[in-house]
Amino acid sequence: MTKRAKTSKLSKLNEKQASLPALSALRDVPSFDQLVPTQAQRYAYGSCVERLQEAGVDPAQLELACVVRLDRGFPAVVSSVGVFRAEFSARVTKGDNSKVAVGDWVCARIPLDHDMGIIEAILPRKSEIARWRGSARGEKQTLAANVDVTFVVQALDERKTSIDRIVRSVVIALDSNVRAVVILTKADSVSSETLKRHLTLIHEVLGDAVTTIVTSSKLEVSHESSCDEMKQIVQRFHARWGMDAIREEIPQESVAIVLGESGAGKSTLLNALLGHEALETGEVRVSDNAGRHTTVARRMVALPKAGIIVDEPGLRSLPVVGHEQGLAKVFPQISRAAAACKFRDCTHVHEPGCGVRAALRSGEYSSAQVDAYLSLAHEMQVSSRLLDPDVVL
Repeated sequence: MTKRAKTSKLSKLNEKQASLPALSALRDVPSFDQLVPTQAQRYAYGSCVERLQEAGVDPAQLELACVVRLDRGFPAVVSSVGVFRAEFSARVTKGDNSKVAVGDWVCARIPLDHDMGIIEAILPRKSEIARWRGSARGEKQTLAANVDVTFVVQALDERKTSIDRIVRSVVIALDSNVRAVVILTKADSVSSETLKRHLTLIHEVLGDAVTTIVTSSKLEVSHESSCDEMKQIVQRFHARWGMDAIREEIPQESVAIVLGESGAGKSTLLNALLGHEALETGEVRVSDNAGRHTTVARRMVALPKAGIIVDEPGLRSLPVVGHEQGLAKVFPQISRAAAACKFRDCTHVHEPGCGVRAALRSGEYSSAQVDAYLSLAHEMQVSSRLLDPDVVL
C-alpha cells in the first residue's frame, strides 16, 4: 500500500468514525514529525513488522504510530499519514502489556476492509509516569508514557502551603528517571509574603531536586509594580518567572506531562502557552479553592516553538506505592543515613542508634525534609503490606 493509498484509506476511516469524539477537535495535536521515538522503539517496531509478516499480515498496511489522545472513544494515534482512531488486536488484549497510555509508541495497521485502525503491539517505553489506584487489590495506572519532564502544577494560596502533594509528585517523577519542574500558578492571587513562604518551604524540602517556576497569566500581561516585586522575590530564591521559563524547560521534540489537582490552573497555563483559548477552564470554589474537572481526556498538545505537553485531568489522589528509589533520589542524604540505623526496621522516630536522627542533629538536613521523607516512607510500607500477594509492582 503506497503512502497515497494509505492517506486515501485514512480519509475513509475518519468518515466512518464521525460518530466518535471528533478528531477535528484535536486542533493542537502534534504532527508525526514532532514526535521522536527512540532507537530501541524503532528496532522493536521493525521486529514487530517481521513477526506480523510471518503471520500473514501485509507489511505495507503497518505504521509506526504514537497515541495522542485517550477519551471515552477509541485511542487516537498519529502516524506519517495522519491521525486516526484505532482499536486493539486480539494479540494485544490477550497479552500482558494490554493497556495503552498517551505517549505510547505502537505498531498500527490500516486494513483495507475495516472501519478502524488496529493497534497490533505496544512498543517498549523509555519512561512512564504512573500512580497506584484502588486499595488492597489495586492496579497500576500509567498516566503518560515516554515523557522527558514532569510539570508539577500547584496554585498559590494565602491559606495554606501544601508541600506533600508536590513532594509525592516529584518522587514519582524521579523514580521514572523523569526530570521534575514545580510550577506555582496564580501569583496574582497572593501577597509577596505568601509567595516567600511557599518558595522557602519548597527550597527547604526539595533543595536542588527540582526547578521552580512562578507564573501569573494576569501579571504577565500587565505592567504593574507588583509584577516586578514578584520577579525580584523569585530571583532571590533562585527560581524562575513566567511562560518563557516553562517553554525553555520543554524544547522541541521533548514531551512533558502536567500533574496537578483540579483548580490548580493547568488548563489556563496551557492556554497561555498555546497563545489561544484551546482548553476549557473552570471556576474554583471560594470556600476551599478546589476546582472542578475541566479536562476529561488525556491528550497531547503541541506548543508553538516548543515541545509537547500531555494534558491530564486533575488527580484527586496520588498515592505512592513502590517508589522507594524515587524517595531516595529526592532525599539522598536521609536515605544514606537510614542505612546506618542500628535496627533494620527503624522508624526513625524514637529508636536508639537511629542514623537519620543523628544526622538531623548534626545539621545535615532539616526537620521539614525528615517529616516529608517519613510520611511517604510510612505510606509505602503500609501500602506494600496491604497489596494482595498476586499483585506485582
